[in-house]
Amino acid sequence: MLTVLVDYDSGNLHSAEKAFQRMAQEAGAGQILVSSRPEDVARADRIVLPGDGAFPACRQALGSYGGLFDAIEEAVTRRARPFLGICVGMQMMASWGREYSDTKGFDWIKGEVRRITPADPSFKVPHMGWNDLVIDHPHPVLAGLKTGDHAYFVHSYHFAVEDPAERLAHCDYAGQITAIIGRGTMVGMQFHPEKSQATGLRLIANFLNWKP
Repeated sequence: MLTVLVDYDSGNLHSAEKAFQRMAQEAGAGQILVSSRPEDVARADRIVLPGDGAFPACRQALGSYGGLFDAIEEAVTRRARPFLGICVGMQMMASWGREYSDTKGFDWIKGEVRRITPADPSFKVPHMGWNDLVIDHPHPVLAGLKTGDHAYFVHSYHFAVEDPAERLAHCDYAGQITAIIGRGTMVGMQFHPEKSQATGLRLIANFLNWKP
């Protein structure tokens, strides 16, 4: 089995690669490959799309790699390959991003990415640090996790999901912040699982073992 971490110059993939390699080895889940080649995405059994930075910049960067997004969309939406979006990689699954300028997302999960606007000024933006996950709906990728498990967040914008059934988990920070989304063979995590210690490693292992 081959899992491809998509590299489109949207951040340092070193920690993510190491975490996925570790859990793939422990779970006997095959090879982890970091690649920007459409042909590697096309042959992947699972696809991971990380992302750090602003929504428009990440969307533009992904589109600048000829054929890369087309290969991702073909694999995920037509051939139902399991997909994991991380941070901005998750946000781009939305219909729209409202960061700096209105930017079209993949429109895989209906909703839009909006700035966190706390009414209480004691809540700082960006939202940065450890928060408890609140599980909204069961899912195989959440196996062995429970409400109260911690994850590490760094972001100023959040995904407002149209269909509550597609929000699998949230955290409370100046209101409810979407933490995990899912539909069909797709999941996304606003936080960084590779930086979330035992909780994150369990999520990565669950994704690598997931058989939708």
